[in-house]
Amino acid sequence: MVFRRLIGYMKPHSKTLTLAFSLLILATAADVAGPYLIKVFIDDYLTPRNFDRNALLLLGAGYLMLYVASAFLNYYQLLSFHKIAQWVVKQLRLDVFGKVQRLGLAFFDRTPGGSLVSRITNDTEAVKDLYISVLSTFVQNIVFMIGVFVAMFLLDVRLAAMCLVLLPILFALMQGYRYLSSKVYHLQRSKLSVINAKLNESIQGMSIIQAMRQQKRLRGEFGTVNHEYYEAGVKSIKLNGLMVRPAVDLLYMLTLIVVLSFFSVKSFESVVEIGVIFAFLSYLDRFFEPVNQMMFRLSQMQQALVAAERVFELLDEDKWAPGQDARFAGTSPQIGEGRIEFRNVTFSYDGRNDVLKNISFVAEPGQTVALVGHTGSGKSSIINLMMRFYEIEQGEITLDGAPLGAYTDEELRRKMGLVLQDPFLFVGDVKQNIRLHNQDITDEEVVEAARFVQADGFIQKLPHGYDEPVGERGATFSSGQRQLLSFARTMALNPKILVLDEATASVDTETEEAIQSALENMRQGRTTVAIAHRLSTIQDADLILVLHRGEIVERGNHQELLAMEGLYHKMYLLQQGGVEQAG
Repeated sequence: MVFRRLIGYMKPHSKTLTLAFSLLILATAADVAGPYLIKVFIDDYLTPRNFDRNALLLLGAGYLMLYVASAFLNYYQLLSFHKIAQWVVKQLRLDVFGKVQRLGLAFFDRTPGGSLVSRITNDTEAVKDLYISVLSTFVQNIVFMIGVFVAMFLLDVRLAAMCLVLLPILFALMQGYRYLSSKVYHLQRSKLSVINAKLNESIQGMSIIQAMRQQKRLRGEFGTVNHEYYEAGVKSIKLNGLMVRPAVDLLYMLTLIVVLSFFSVKSFESVVEIGVIFAFLSYLDRFFEPVNQMMFRLSQMQQALVAAERVFELLDEDKWAPGQDARFAGTSPQIGEGRIEFRNVTFSYDGRNDVLKNISFVAEPGQTVALVGHTGSGKSSIINLMMRFYEIEQGEITLDGAPLGAYTDEELRRKMGLVLQDPFLFVGDVKQNIRLHNQDITDEEVVEAARFVQADGFIQKLPHGYDEPVGERGATFSSGQRQLLSFARTMALNPKILVLDEATASVDTETEEAIQSALENMRQGRTTVAIAHRLSTIQDADLILVLHRGEIVERGNHQELLAMEGLYHKMYLLQQGGVEQAG
């Protein structure tokens, strides 16, 4: 099944494949004809001492031309196969990367990033080896072996028929090797994925690792996984050392003994031509050399098939990012006012434990709704559902009265702006990070958005201004600067609904003032849903929802919640240090 799918990628190149096969057959014919010409020379000219100059020159020229033709034909057929292989792997990588972009966050919650990197890079590279090194070798050698058998039948039908017994033996040897090596290569690939996951995690969390002095522990964990990968590699080497070359060489020696015995017995009955013996032994040697090459490539083939299986598992993954519900296909409601309503929404990430239970609230157009509560209370889950990162299980979410599932992805992403606690910047420059390659946003609008969120001041002080290079994740910028750039990115789209996930949690006090001022500007005329741990940042919210274990336990504005003297009141007193009195 996996092999059939891999071959399916070659269908668009059927014409080039046909040409490559035609060249391969011609090249094989030229290769196979060489020993036969030598047989003719030995039996018809050398043994009877018939040295006809013209005939010998013609024979020699024909032999030379065959080898020159074989060289050119093999070059062009290999070039054709390799071009097709490179295109196929390019397309496969593009398909895998494109699939990853369309998968939902539920998939990434359970799949380590390093493992995905391994599939897109290492596994597709192994598949490339299958097309370039394995398939071309197998096709070329199988065609060559067929040509060798044809020539052997022309020399001696009985002996060639006896040699046909080799085919089922070789097939059984290959199948046995594939069966035994499959488990080993599966283990190798899985361990390599774990290694990549460990590397990715270590690099991403290097500051924490060094701050918490976790280097020794992580080195030990990595050493354990690395040793397991080493042991799997040793098993592979042992298997290859036993079943690849030695087994084929033993079979070759046994076959050689049989062939020589046949000719020796035959010599008692009739004259055996030396040229026939030479040609037959030459073909036998040429027959087993492709077998050795195929057995050697068989290990690569098995690794490639295992890698391809892992790649196709990813391509077959059905955890799609939620999109427009099929029931509303053809409709295209627009977000105009920005009214948000949750009606009895219940949600679970694992299908067993509910993280949200009967959540109901309304955010009227232009209002600010704040979500507060202890860690794990369900605040981020509400935002994840509202942004349609996950499918709703029970209940309903509506925007301007229309179900969330009725909206297209384009409308949702254009009208809903999201600012995360840890802003993500892409490699490029400041202008590109604000525009995000959206050509509808002009340079003037980029600058206007930066000014609106008070990011223009620090951008103008950069050596290259808006063309200042941005490294990976914006490491050269402070957390406050990264946050202001993410604000500018959001405001460049002029969204109708603003979603803030702890937008001020990781910035210093001085920068927080600028950010609070920017947030106040951003919220004007927009429906805003904000997660906040610091209650001082949301005291002016129109509605505050207090969550506890997935439920809304209190709701109201700041003064109303303090008057209740419930959970919000306790949280407020804790953050005030228990010194100030509520109210």
